[in-house]
Amino acid sequence: MSHRFANIAFTPTVQKVQEQAGSRAAYARMASTLDAVNHRLGDGEAAFITARDSLYMATVSETGWPYIQHRGGPIGFGRVLDDLTIGFADFRGNRQYVSVGNLMTDDRVSMFFMDYPSRSRLKLFGRARVVELDDPLMSSLALPDYRARVERGLVITVEG
Repeated sequence: MSHRFANIAFTPTVQKVQEQAGSRAAYARMASTLDAVNHRLGDGEAAFITARDSLYMATVSETGWPYIQHRGGPIGFGRVLDDLTIGFADFRGNRQYVSVGNLMTDDRVSMFFMDYPSRSRLKLFGRARVVELDDPLMSSLALPDYRARVERGLVITVEG
């Protein structure tokens, strides 16, 4: 079985560049040793996500341009809802709504969770959906002791 993240990221063109650069063999070996459930969040990934106070999320516009947005809150604002689903309360920011607008036409996201002191990170691909404030799922994303205004929630199904 192949690695789900690699299936998405390592397109034929990327593989060709890896081959030319001499790194393809290492990634091909890695992909061949992982099982089919490697896109599921385990205890380690869940702990890493919930220990963060920020993340970076990229969306794709209807013109094909990527857009990266920093999202933050208190430690633990990112929630692991199950082994394939994460979410977070989306706080009022600069009111440009580029990420939310992009999700109206393309639900694909790429996310980076960074731990700068330990020089580690978690990258994932997923499909996001907007959760309005009256949706019962918002209770799983709520942060009642945090004073920022919540405008909606975002729930992401992990793809890789």
